[in-house]
Amino acid sequence: MSADTVSVVVAGGGTAGHIEPALAVADAIRLAAPDARITALGTRRGLETTLVPDRGYDLELIPPVPLPRKLTPDLFKVPMRLVSSIRRTRQVLDKVDADVVIGFGGYVSLPAYAAAKLRLRGRVPVVIHEANASAGIANKVGARMADRVLAAVDGSGLDATKVGMPVRASLAHLDRAALRAQARNYFGLDPEAPTVLVFGGSQGAQRLNSALEGASKALGDAGIGVLHAHGAKNSVSPDTPADAPPYVAVAYLNRMDLAYAAADLVICRSGAMTVAEVSSAGLPAVYVPLPHGNGEQRLNAAPIVDAGGGLLVDDADLTADWITANVPPLLTDAERLSVMGEVARSFGHRDAADAVAAVGLELGRRHHRDTARHKRFRKAHR
Repeated sequence: MSADTVSVVVAGGGTAGHIEPALAVADAIRLAAPDARITALGTRRGLETTLVPDRGYDLELIPPVPLPRKLTPDLFKVPMRLVSSIRRTRQVLDKVDADVVIGFGGYVSLPAYAAAKLRLRGRVPVVIHEANASAGIANKVGARMADRVLAAVDGSGLDATKVGMPVRASLAHLDRAALRAQARNYFGLDPEAPTVLVFGGSQGAQRLNSALEGASKALGDAGIGVLHAHGAKNSVSPDTPADAPPYVAVAYLNRMDLAYAAADLVICRSGAMTVAEVSSAGLPAVYVPLPHGNGEQRLNAAPIVDAGGGLLVDDADLTADWITANVPPLLTDAERLSVMGEVARSFGHRDAADAVAAVGLELGRRHHRDTARHKRFRKAHR
C-alpha cells in the first residue's frame, strides 16, 4: 500500500441485510478509487465469512456484541463483550491504518464506531448509513459520535441525509428484459410461463415455504412457474401437476440478478435490502413483513405499497388459500403488473452506493492528508 492510499473499513456483518449494502459501497469505492484499501469487519457467526471473500475483499473478525431488545440476563453481559470487541477492533484499525469507518448497523458496527472514536493513534472519522425506516440500536448510539449520518429513507429517527439504499451495480441497473431468456434457462424455468419468485432472506422463511408448498398445485394448474429459495436448513415438496411449468426449489440464490430477471412477481419479506433490490429491478411484489422487531419491515414496504407498487400481507395471513386466490389473477393481468412494476422502479435507489462511497472517500482522504501532515510535522521537529 502506497503512502497516498486511503484505507476504508466497512462494518456491516451478520445478516445479508447489513452485508450487502456494505459490499455495494465497497464496490463503488473500488470503482471510484481503485487504489483504496478496503477492509470489511465481521464475526465468525455471520454470512460475511463467505460473502466478503467471494466479493474479493479482506475480512477481519471481531467478537460479536448482540444487543438484546428486551431485559434479559444477556443484557448485563453487553458491557464486557463490548469492551473486548472494541479492543480487538482498535487493533484492526491500527493494522490497516484506517482513514474512515463506514458502518451499516448491526452488532459489528457499534464496536467499530466506538473503536474509531477511542483509537489511541487518533480518532478515525465515522460515516453511518441507516437502511431501515426505523433506526436500529447500534446506529442510534453510533449517530452521536458520527461525522456524517446517511439514511435510505426519511423518518428513520436519525438526523440524517437521505441518499437511498446502496444496491450492488448488477442489480441497481438490471435490464430484466434483456436477461429474461438467459435467466429462465439458467434456472430451468419455462421460457414463457408467468413466473413468481419466492424467497425469505438468506435463511429462508417457514411461513413463505409452507404457504407456497400448499398452493403449488393451484399455481401449476393456473400455468404459473415458480422459483423458490427455501433456505439451506429447510425443504419443500411441491405438489405440481405433470403438465405444469416447472416449480424450481433451491436452497439459496447465488445469482439474484438472474432470479429477478426470471420473475414477473416476487413474494418476499420486506427487509430494507430486499425492498431496495426488488424496487430497483422494477418488480411488483407481495411483501410479507417479518412479525418481529420494532415493525421496521412493515415501514420499509409501506411507501411502495401505498403508491401501488406492491401488496402488503401480514405474516399470519399468508396462507396457501391466500396465494391461490390472489396470485394467479395478478400474474395473468399483464397491464396491472406493468403499472405496479413502474411504480416500484420509481422507488429504486440506483445511485445510493456511489453517494455513500463519495462521502466516505471525502472524509477518508481528508483524514489521510491530515495524518500525513502531522507525521511530517513531528518528523521535522524531532
